[in-house]
Amino acid sequence: MYTSHEDIGYDFEDDPKDKKTLKPHPNIDGGWAWMMVLSSFFVHILIMGSQMALGVLNVEWLEEFHQSRGLTAWVSSLSMGITLIVGPFIGLFINTCGCRQTAIIGGLVNSLGWVLSAYAANVHYLFITFGVAAGLGSGMAYLPAVVMVGRYFQKRRALAQGLSTTGTGFGTFLMTVLLKYLCAEYGWRNAMLIQGAVSLNLCVCGALMRPLSPGKNPNDPGEKDLRVLPAHSTESVKSAGQQGRTEEKDSGPGNEETFGDLQAQECPDRAGHRKNMWALRILKTLSWLTMRVRKGFEDWYSGYFGTASLFTNRMFVAFIFWALFAYSSFVIPFIHLPEIVNLYNLSEQNDIFPLTSIIAIVHIFGKVILGVIADLPCISVWNVFLLANFTLVLSIFILPLMHTYAGLAVICALIGFSSGYFSLMPVVTEDLVGIEHLPNAYGIIICANGISALLGPPFAGWIYDITQKYDFSFYICGLLYMIGILFLLIQPCIRIIEQSRRKYMDGAHV
Repeated sequence: MYTSHEDIGYDFEDDPKDKKTLKPHPNIDGGWAWMMVLSSFFVHILIMGSQMALGVLNVEWLEEFHQSRGLTAWVSSLSMGITLIVGPFIGLFINTCGCRQTAIIGGLVNSLGWVLSAYAANVHYLFITFGVAAGLGSGMAYLPAVVMVGRYFQKRRALAQGLSTTGTGFGTFLMTVLLKYLCAEYGWRNAMLIQGAVSLNLCVCGALMRPLSPGKNPNDPGEKDLRVLPAHSTESVKSAGQQGRTEEKDSGPGNEETFGDLQAQECPDRAGHRKNMWALRILKTLSWLTMRVRKGFEDWYSGYFGTASLFTNRMFVAFIFWALFAYSSFVIPFIHLPEIVNLYNLSEQNDIFPLTSIIAIVHIFGKVILGVIADLPCISVWNVFLLANFTLVLSIFILPLMHTYAGLAVICALIGFSSGYFSLMPVVTEDLVGIEHLPNAYGIIICANGISALLGPPFAGWIYDITQKYDFSFYICGLLYMIGILFLLIQPCIRIIEQSRRKYMDGAHV
């Protein structure tokens, strides 16, 4: 993927010997970098928080359209899944337009999806307007928010990602309360209209995502025209005005008709000249945009399928395989716990303090604490990441064995804390592929997570329909998750064995 020194946070300056020296960018790990964290924090509130609160709207849709629970649940699953699945394609937009423009467009599309969904006549209509349109807009705003935090931080990257992604937990509380209030006061259709207006704040968050070195590019033909062409046209108008005033002084009343004829002849010439300049400017701008789109597509294509393909990195491929099963371990408990509580006759206790709220609260602290620990110089981020994964797998296996509220609360707290490793995923991805490939690589990872979020909850419901228990859903989910983790652990061992074999073969040849 194409990247410049602006992207990676360094400026090049000429020293007295006309050599290029590398200077850290002043906004790295400070300054505007914390505005990136704030912007990403609100993006997580508006996108992830809203999606975790869709259960409120799901109840309204069931009452309105009288469809099956499985069919209605696909609306929420589509929105959550598409938000993550479109990640690789959003990398193309980032390569072409940049993070700021991509996030702003995403905010507009997401808002449009909410507004159009307010006029839904059936569930199938919601599949398109909310599942696809709002999900696509969410994906276009979400990926730039993660990428920009990674570009602005080096030393405290894990902490920064942890702080920004805590917006998911805060958003779950805020959006749940907001949607419940709006649905009760104005009905679900007006609630979606208001939520569409609230989602326009994603455009504000996108506007904050400025490049690291926001200077004008002298090689940009569009910017050249904006600087040069208006100057010429202004000078020509001024000179024409000065000539007109001189002729007025020098000419008498008898020459007024002659001056009027000359001015009438010059006006069409000036108007034609201005039209030609505007046409030339438009052509140059279109040519520049075409070249930029083509360059962005070439970089995006080469990043995925070219000689520098990410799929040649076996460790990264193992990471993708892990991501296919990881996210469902977080989503399935979040979606099915309310029904599990009813099956265990724990509804009264759960109404006082919902188990999903425990997951959300501890999830916030988990992201921050794991981010701080991973940034310690004596600790490897990979060790923290894997330990958190093992804790989450263990919690998934133990959850079906708990039949009391206290036991479920403890397991939910473990799930919430250990799932805080989500804040480490961009850092781990960057360690695997480098900062220059982060948008494409992280797009693939969240795409795999999206597939997991899209298929995991319906799969768990299908298992329940067959066995009349959720136990097997958690066991199968945990088993697949464990296989993914083991696949990650095997890759470094294979690499060490291959390196040892190469050294042995080289020594044998010598």
